Amino acid sequence: MTAPIPLDILETDLDLIKERAGKLAIFIPETGAMDATARRVNRLSKGAVARLLESPRFEKLKPGEAIQLAFPQGMTAEAVIVVKLPRRPKVEQARKAGATLAKQMGKVALTALCGNLSRTDELALGLMMRAYEFSDHKTADQEATPGATLMVNSTDGLEEALSVQRAVAEGVFFTRDLTNEPANILTTTEFADRLKEMEALGLKVEVLEEKELEKLGMRTLLSVGQGSDSPSKVVVMQWSGGKSDDKPFALVGKGVVFDTGGISLKPAGGMEDMTMDMGGAGVVSGVMKTLALRKSKANVVGLVGLVENMPSGNATRPGDVVTSMKGDTVEIINTDAEGRLVLADVLWYAQERFEPVGCINLATLTGAIIIGLGHENAGVFSNSDPLSNAFLKAAEAEEEGAWRMPMGKAYDDQLKSRIADMKNVGGRPAGSITAAQFLQRFIKPETAWIHLDIAGVASVKSETAFAPKGATGWGVRALNRLIADKFEG
Repeated sequence: MTAPIPLDILETDLDLIKERAGKLAIFIPETGAMDATARRVNRLSKGAVARLLESPRFEKLKPGEAIQLAFPQGMTAEAVIVVKLPRRPKVEQARKAGATLAKQMGKVALTALCGNLSRTDELALGLMMRAYEFSDHKTADQEATPGATLMVNSTDGLEEALSVQRAVAEGVFFTRDLTNEPANILTTTEFADRLKEMEALGLKVEVLEEKELEKLGMRTLLSVGQGSDSPSKVVVMQWSGGKSDDKPFALVGKGVVFDTGGISLKPAGGMEDMTMDMGGAGVVSGVMKTLALRKSKANVVGLVGLVENMPSGNATRPGDVVTSMKGDTVEIINTDAEGRLVLADVLWYAQERFEPVGCINLATLTGAIIIGLGHENAGVFSNSDPLSNAFLKAAEAEEEGAWRMPMGKAYDDQLKSRIADMKNVGGRPAGSITAAQFLQRFIKPETAWIHLDIAGVASVKSETAFAPKGATGWGVRALNRLIADKFEG
């Protein structure tokens, strides 16, 4: 599994700067004023920093952006990275600066001369997140990413703050690793095994096998996986950091480890990307890891339905009718609309067993949400204004794009079936909304609920501010913040 780069902390020592190898980073506000560390670097480099600050190149930089001065005279370092950043940056500026440093350092050790810079922990989070690389299946020798050192005037409270940020980064990396894995590696069994290993962090982890799922009546979930040789499973992860009598908050994730579309077979072009169709389960898993690592003071339960959707002589057919755990019957019109069938049973089970104070499910559910929102925002569907508003506030704070979408009974007619209680698809119009309407039928009236359609944001074709192309880990930061703000009191 990919781990965040090592980070060390040193108290500022101006005499050490000359001998530091690798790359040095200094932080200069828009005014061009240099602190003691920057002045030291400027003297050692024979005024190179001052000359840069007087040039149009520095003026054109935005906060968080940087320029490298290669092989400065009078120093051991091979480069000085000059970052434009206020002494008291906003969170997003500090994180952007950290991400910039991750790209600029490459495979070279970095010393960031932070001095009295505030939000150093946020800078470190940006650095850790952008330094991610998934190379588990490359056979050539992989050059390890070196560590970074933060040189600060005062270390008071920084170790504790960095431990929290590292917990967030580890949760994001866990989600990315799971989402990036090919389906022949991340089978339903391997997925469950990796989650079971988190018991070492203090989580209680149960794996429900097919016989138990059948006994519980999870036939919509089982119908998705019955064409595959990989057994369907539900994994339940419990973190009990709050009061013993407090009901938990529930997270539910779609974990389709590979989606061929089943009998309603997808086109060949792009099917290789369907390894990411377990992205919702990946996010739930990453959040649970972060909560455990930072010892959250909340009670949270994470449930993921793990299946593989394959065509075979035993696969579910279009036209079949299956009965959910709730007891409602569903006519399967399209076997490629399988994620909602998985979620329906797991959502109902979560409510029946845990009576949660609220519930959020995540799924790479519809292509329609990508048409509507692109790759910049996840779709937010909810029956609760307070919970939705709290999540959107957390997502905005974490710079994870999210946009609330409409719901309403007007869309329900599209799900009417001639022979069953409902169909599993409502046609092309409002495809992401009718999927949410389907899920809402498995939400009890008293349960505050959000459905997050993350099809457009879970894995992307180009790099983002904090991740290389591929899996993003979207949602781990926002959900962690929501839980901290709303349930840790």
